[in-house]
Amino acid sequence: MSLCINPRCHQPDHPGNGGNQFCQSCGSELVLQGRYRVMRLLSDKSGFGKVYEAFERSNPKILKILKDNYSDNEKAVELFQQEALVLSQLHHPGIPAIEPDGYFQYKPRQGGERQGGEPLHCIVMEKIDGPNLREWMRQQGNHPIGEKQARQWLQQLAEILHLVHERNYFHRDIKPENIMLRSTGQVVLVDFGAAREMTYTYLEQLGKTGGITRISSAGYTPPEQEKGQAVPQSDFYALGCTFIYLLTGKQPTDNTMYDSLNNEFHWRPFAPQVSPAFADFIDRLIAPRASDRPKNTRVLLESLRQLDQVPVAATASTLLQSTVSQPIIPPTAPGASAGMVAGMVPGMVSSNPSGNPLGNPLVNPLGTQPQMGSGIPSGNPSGSPSGNLLGTTPGTAAVGSVPGAGFTNLPRNGMKRWLWGIPAAILLGLGGYSVWYFIDRQNPVVVTQPISIDRTLSGHTSFVNAVIITPDGKTLISGSADNTIRLWDMNSGRLIRTLSGHTSFVNNALALSPDGQTLISGSADRTIRVWDLTTGKLRHTLLGHTGFVNSVDVSPDGKILASGGADNTVKIWDLATAKLVRTLTGHQGYVNSVIFTPDGQSLVSGSTDRTVRVWDWTTGTQKEILKGHTGFVNSVVITPDGETAISSSADKTIRIWNLSTGETLHTVVGNSFFNPLILSADGQTLVSGSSDGAIQIWRVPEGQLIETLTGYGADIQNLTISPDWQTIASGSGGNTIKIWKFPRSALR
Repeated sequence: MSLCINPRCHQPDHPGNGGNQFCQSCGSELVLQGRYRVMRLLSDKSGFGKVYEAFERSNPKILKILKDNYSDNEKAVELFQQEALVLSQLHHPGIPAIEPDGYFQYKPRQGGERQGGEPLHCIVMEKIDGPNLREWMRQQGNHPIGEKQARQWLQQLAEILHLVHERNYFHRDIKPENIMLRSTGQVVLVDFGAAREMTYTYLEQLGKTGGITRISSAGYTPPEQEKGQAVPQSDFYALGCTFIYLLTGKQPTDNTMYDSLNNEFHWRPFAPQVSPAFADFIDRLIAPRASDRPKNTRVLLESLRQLDQVPVAATASTLLQSTVSQPIIPPTAPGASAGMVAGMVPGMVSSNPSGNPLGNPLVNPLGTQPQMGSGIPSGNPSGSPSGNLLGTTPGTAAVGSVPGAGFTNLPRNGMKRWLWGIPAAILLGLGGYSVWYFIDRQNPVVVTQPISIDRTLSGHTSFVNAVIITPDGKTLISGSADNTIRLWDMNSGRLIRTLSGHTSFVNNALALSPDGQTLISGSADRTIRVWDLTTGKLRHTLLGHTGFVNSVDVSPDGKILASGGADNTVKIWDLATAKLVRTLTGHQGYVNSVIFTPDGQSLVSGSTDRTVRVWDWTTGTQKEILKGHTGFVNSVVITPDGETAISSSADKTIRIWNLSTGETLHTVVGNSFFNPLILSADGQTLVSGSSDGAIQIWRVPEGQLIETLTGYGADIQNLTISPDWQTIASGSGGNTIKIWKFPRSALR
């Protein structure tokens, strides 16, 4: 179906519009700019504009159109154009992407032409694949979030605002509805229609009301902005009010916590999970006078860095309590105390105060040896116990999970193990990386070392989403959001070949046949392509998924291909004939990971529905449904004996499962989302990457963390390790691929 956007069209959803160039009702053009086909109206209650979903081929977009009754309003048009201008100057995962020609004017045709012939003003931008924070809170039952989650989101938003303010703009309309959450965990600030340029508003109009359009959102707009005198610090007030809502579940205007007579907030009693230091920080943001708030975003970020030195809600009482009553199962109730992480010893787990954070829907474990799984970045780099804020600042390098912690053994007789506390002072400020060291008689202190990049490969023009290395270790293969796949010489770093053909970004869905001769790639264009790796020729294009292809894997005999998609299905294909064998249904969310067992008889899949499923792919029946994760399952690998699966999740845990019984054997809890997993060919060593920019190396039999690599500088989206386990490569965090040596100490 195609929707006509002509406001005078009598039947914009005419059934004959599908596939046609012109509206069958009014004759207006249906393919805007020759690129965008409008599919449905999302909202007509967004200020001055209407919001539609449009597609550029298979890529979903957001189309914003200024309502036609405002088209002759000079101020409304100026504000609308301002959004396109601001977005075109800002490039960050926390800001919707817009192309240089994202703003354009559209004029309806023929009988649909409006009186006066004024054009429609249009903006096309990236569609964010998640809810806004108001919607997200409703989905969570309006339960308050924990402090750790709040710190992570606040850090991300502070970094976004820093970018905006450094470009001499400020937003003026921050509120939960204007903050969206990507499926990766990254928050995104949207609706820049109210943004103003500081040089115009702040310097020339400070103290005046003339010429400044007032933007007001009840409960979030600061006093000075209500009077038409918005300043950059106005964004900080709105940010603070937003987090009062998130931390209490109550609107800032709620009369139980807002005293309108004295213009005072009394929100703390409704957020008992918040530490005094963090509450003081929020109160500084919402100071009635703009001069009492942080001076600028640099001060804001520095204040967050200093706040990061204070444990999240860590008090003597919570530490003492943890020694006698805290079970190893991480609580999922919103607002659960994060203080339990301080005082843990190796083998124990921390609580998860985040409730149920969104995770990563586009993750792929690869079936080649070593087994690999990779992920899209999943949220904030949060390296320290309190949710690290400035991961690149000396002395605060990120740590992927609690050093010294191991997989927590869950006794089969149902008995619980207990946490034992030690003073928090012993745990803080040790070493140049702010690493938490734990005293234990049985387990050694975890080695923590910075990553030292040996080489960087450049050539992609957009994010690198997947990397794998051929079985002979000679070639590295990368897939990117620039729609291409590139082959690189591992020794020289030289680009060997570029494979083109996908019409949308290549996901974390790359796999090789066991002989290394065939490459399979999955894409957001909903296709799977099969390539001859020696010649670069396309052999087959497989059609069938109705959503993004997120994961692919080849059976051990090289005959069968499995694919998992955003259409919630797993599909089985005959590689030789390129025919669809069957579709496996049952998952209630995106399938992020598919992998064959070593004997090729079973298939294991992980999904955003928080389950891992074991299939007899030959019959399409489910053998087991593994339940226990409270967040999206991002990656799955299987041990060489085929008896055990290991899964990573956005709930900040890695779980080891018995594939036959569905029992959880071990669990480890970290500080941030776990994304890619790589398992050595002998099944003894597991490597995980996390959203805080750290890489963890585990000894699987003992379930022990033995080494943490820090300082990567970005979320770990994807990883690959050479067959000889000498080299690690990752394309996470940008358009380049980083290569460094695998630490030999980890293999001793």
